[in-house]
Amino acid sequence: MRGPLLRDPGTRRFYTTSSCGVCGKGSLEEVAVHAPDLPAGTPRVARAVLAGLPERLRQPGFGRTGGMHATGLFSAAGELLLGGEDVGRHNAMDKVVGRALLDGVLPLHERILCVSGRLSFELVQKAAVAGAPVLVGVGAPTSLAVALADERGMTLAGFARGDRVNVYSGDERVM
Repeated sequence: MRGPLLRDPGTRRFYTTSSCGVCGKGSLEEVAVHAPDLPAGTPRVARAVLAGLPERLRQPGFGRTGGMHATGLFSAAGELLLGGEDVGRHNAMDKVVGRALLDGVLPLHERILCVSGRLSFELVQKAAVAGAPVLVGVGAPTSLAVALADERGMTLAGFARGDRVNVYSGDERVM
């Protein structure tokens, strides 16, 4: 017997996946990033600032649930300008970039994006399209993320914790 909350979900009439966007593509050209070039060498950011960004992310949802990701938009000095949380890493970044768009501050040429998780190809894509020259994460980048960041002239930094950070591409911006 079904109650009002246990309705028959019906039949799906289409095929869907939850893949990353790269899966099933025949070549990387099919997922190429179409974004304007970034300004070379700016902003210049102190390594200590990059390393400390994850601690500056405001994550009240994570504090309550232990299951939320966050993205923060920062100035080159490390000041948190915008923040967003969601159960999905991609959604958290979408919230921040969307707010920046609505506020009229795209492209993010003088800004830094910081994410609370690993650095995937798709997050680098989103940062590139938003015009962010620097993307920092708490976790590791994928090899595809490093390759795309390098191709786009972005600074990509991972394992940002305490006073340490690894810079995988675009080290000319790091002081």
